[in-house]
Amino acid sequence: MAFGDYPKEYNPAVHGPYDPARYYGKPDTPFGQLKLNEIGSWFGRRSKTPSAFMGACSRVWWRWQHKYVQPKKVGIAPFFQLLVGSMTFFYAINYGKMKHHRNYKYH
Repeated sequence: MAFGDYPKEYNPAVHGPYDPARYYGKPDTPFGQLKLNEIGSWFGRRSKTPSAFMGACSRVWWRWQHKYVQPKKVGIAPFFQLLVGSMTFFYAINYGKMKHHRNYKYH
């Protein structure tokens, strides 16, 4: 699959209009419905290629967009989600500098 192509599993006659938030491969048991002894085989059935990982990230992005950013009446939730995500990211990348400024008890 090259950049900008549809997934090879997508068939317009069967699936209708293309939805970037949908997985068009063979359906499998959702992760939330697995039993503990099935987790290893479930991960074994996953495709571990970089294109499969990027496809999963793209589906997550589009599902978030469809749920929070693109509905007719958008609330304030996506703005707070971006705010908390960016605060967490910048805290993580600056943690090494901030840990030297801790207040220590000297007595």
